[in-house]
Amino acid sequence: MVNFLVRTIANAVALAVAVWLLDDITLTGDDTAGKTFTLVLVALIFGVVNAVVKPITKLLSLPLLVLTLGLFTLVINALMLMLTSWLAEQFDLAFRVDGFWTAVLGALVISIVSWAVSMVLPDGD
Repeated sequence: MVNFLVRTIANAVALAVAVWLLDDITLTGDDTAGKTFTLVLVALIFGVVNAVVKPITKLLSLPLLVLTLGLFTLVINALMLMLTSWLAEQFDLAFRVDGFWTAVLGALVISIVSWAVSMVLPDGD
């Protein structure tokens, strides 16, 4: 349970940094509490997408992953971010990613920040 909370917090912080750095990734809300709540919900959706859809996508794209020496993972991460944006829109959450290249940059930022935050936070083991 602690590991799940740490991953959710790391995802929320990483998503917040991506929203802060990239103009085409938007998070809107009335106040800070509303934005924080939306960010946590989007982080939960992002975690579920990464836990369920990402392994299937990686398995299906294994030849491309081998051919590109793993660089295609960045494209997969961008697609997972775009799927998260679409799911957030379906749940009426005010989170939006505009465009594929923005998603690629956002995925790169999220990967780096999530890794860094995970190193700082305890892992629950």
